[in-house]
Amino acid sequence: MKFLDQVKIYVKAGNGGHGSPSFRREKFIEYGGPDGGDGGKGGTIFLRSERNLNTLIDYRFQQHHKAGRGVNGCGQNRTGHGGEDLFLKVPIGTQVFEEDNKTLIYDFKKEGEEFIVAKGGKGGLGNTRFKSSTNRAPKKFTKGAIGEEYVIWLQLKTIADVGIVGLPNAGKSSLLAAITNATPKIANYKFTTLNPNLGVAIYDDKEITLADIPGLVEGAHEGVGLGIQFLKHIERCKTLMHLIDITDENIENTYQQVKKELGSYSKKILDKKEIIVLNKTDLLDKEEVKEIVKNFSKDKESEVVTLSTLEKGSISKIKAKLLSYVS
Repeated sequence: MKFLDQVKIYVKAGNGGHGSPSFRREKFIEYGGPDGGDGGKGGTIFLRSERNLNTLIDYRFQQHHKAGRGVNGCGQNRTGHGGEDLFLKVPIGTQVFEEDNKTLIYDFKKEGEEFIVAKGGKGGLGNTRFKSSTNRAPKKFTKGAIGEEYVIWLQLKTIADVGIVGLPNAGKSSLLAAITNATPKIANYKFTTLNPNLGVAIYDDKEITLADIPGLVEGAHEGVGLGIQFLKHIERCKTLMHLIDITDENIENTYQQVKKELGSYSKKILDKKEIIVLNKTDLLDKEEVKEIVKNFSKDKESEVVTLSTLEKGSISKIKAKLLSYVS
């Protein structure tokens, strides 16, 4: 499934049905009174958050959404049927903005939340409503109200327990595939991942949601390499897993480069809990790994752990570690 995290759509609630100006006409009843029914209410458009969605791609191909119109009232005081409501499903983490794409209207943070994005028009009144002691045969009736219509933006910011960040080719997708049920694209070249991937890891009967954020390059906070689109997904993650290829020539510079991009985008991101993972330890001998970890860990407030996605014991260890960070 393709990933899409921003889309512009048009929503139109249903118009209300018109009231009826009918008069009672029956055999042997010469002067039947008014019997016009009211019009039905127009359908309303709701947005509803769903857990099993992680993209807005459906709205890429269908951008116009209209609810049902209310049915007109009829004689014999029959009220028209109300228009059918329309429910549009969105992923948890979706934000709703006005047409300017700046003014926030609603923010979906939990499963099953509903928000009325366009309200249906009220049904019109039939002439029966206007009967009085002084006006026994009113011809007056009202038309149904027009339903609301808007152009809105939907933006998705991934909500996950752990956000995996790092430079391209650090092994983020391999890690996600090894510890969750996700199947991201994996290859031995940079920028394999072009969209965030979500996965769920299960350990000790508890679930941990992880998001693989595409590799951050220098200048990402300014939009280089689609950086801003990637960085906004990190804002909602509870914990950051900073993944570093232990075979890099200077892992300290690698670490600081990503931290700089995160801090330049938002200082709040730097306040999140962080775990540093030195990946691909299977490419070096154990003594060399110990020396690198010892030197790199100096003056680091965050915990530093090692990982090899090829070793089952290493995978179990990192799952247990992550659970302690999100529980």
